[in-house]
Amino acid sequence: MTSLDSAHPEDPSGDPRHWRDDLLQLALDTAVEGSWGPVAVLPSTGSTNADAADQVREGAPEGFTVVADEQTLGRGRLDRSWHSPAGAGLAMSLVLRPVAPESSWGWVPLLSGLAVVEALEVQGVTCGLKWPNDVVVDGDARDGSPGPRKLGGILVERVEGALVVGIGLNVDLRADELPVARATSCVLEGAVVRRERLVVDILGALRRHYLMWQLASGDARRSGAREAYEQRSLTLGREVRALLPGDRVEEGTAYALDDDGRPVLITTRLDGSGERELELPGSGTVTNLQSADRGNVVGYTFTDASIGKTGGRESALFTASLNDPEAAPTPIEIEGADPRVDDWRFVPGTDSLLMLTYDG
Repeated sequence: MTSLDSAHPEDPSGDPRHWRDDLLQLALDTAVEGSWGPVAVLPSTGSTNADAADQVREGAPEGFTVVADEQTLGRGRLDRSWHSPAGAGLAMSLVLRPVAPESSWGWVPLLSGLAVVEALEVQGVTCGLKWPNDVVVDGDARDGSPGPRKLGGILVERVEGALVVGIGLNVDLRADELPVARATSCVLEGAVVRRERLVVDILGALRRHYLMWQLASGDARRSGAREAYEQRSLTLGREVRALLPGDRVEEGTAYALDDDGRPVLITTRLDGSGERELELPGSGTVTNLQSADRGNVVGYTFTDASIGKTGGRESALFTASLNDPEAAPTPIEIEGADPRVDDWRFVPGTDSLLMLTYDG
C-alpha cells in the first residue's frame, strides 16, 4: 500500500513538484472526518476560480473542487495577479452553497483561512492569519523589511447564489521564484509539504468549521469560529500606538471582529482605560491611523475588502469622533479624477487636514 510519507527523495515520484493522483486518492480514502468532492485535477489552467464558477453554472454540488498543478491567470484581493508556477504552488477552488443568512457570509473567507492554517500545521508549517484573506508567517520579510511573510491568500467570489472559495499557496517556491520580498513558501519555512495531502486536509478542516457555522445559522460566536479566528490572527487584537503631532503617543488601538466577521476599531488610553469601539465604513483594511491634537478626532485611510474591477473604495480618507463612537465615520470628499489619498496628516494644534492625493 502506498503511504503519503513513503516517497523517497531519490525517486522522481518523491519530488513535491511532481503531482501524484494516487496520493490524492489515498488521502481522500483515508480522511478521518470525511471529505468533500469530487476533486478535479488540471495540469494547467488560467484560474481555478473561473473554472469552478463555470461548474457552478452547470449545477456543481457543494464541495466540488478544482485543483491545478499550474495557474497562470489567478487573481487575489484588489484584483492583484497570482501566478502559481508548475508544481511549486497549490491553486484550488471549491464550491459552497451556504444556507446560513447572507448577512453572515462574510465569515466564509475567515473560515477558509482557519482551515488552511490548520492543514498547514499538520505538515509542519507554523503560520497565522492576517485579516481579511492572507495566510502569513510571523516575523520580518526575508530582506529584513517589516513582515509578516505571506504564504498565500484566499479569494471568495459569489456566483449565482453560490460561493467559490479560491485558495493559493506558495508550497515549494525557491527564494528566487518569490514575487516579492515579503512572500515566502512552505519549503523556505523548513517544511516539505505534499500538496495532495494538503488539499484533503484543507477540505476536511473547512468542512468541519463550515458545518458548525451552518448549524449555528451563521452565528460565528456560537459556532466557535470567532474565537478560533481571533486566536489564529496575527493582527486582530494586537495593540498599536497612534502617533500624534509633536511625537506624542496618546492612544492604544486594536482591532477586533464583530459578529458578522467585520473588523471594528477599538481605542483605549495607554493604561487600558476609556475603551471605545468605533464603527468602520465597511469590511476592509485600515491604514495610516492618526489622532488630532484637538476635537477628539481620529482619521485613517480605508480600502474595501471587495475592491476589484467592479469598483470599491481604495485609500479613501475617513475621520471619526471619539466623543460619539456610534456615529458613522465621515468620508473626506476628494475633488479630481482620482479620489485616493496617498498621504495625509492632521495640522498640529488643530483638527484640520493636510493631504496628498494621487492626482497630486
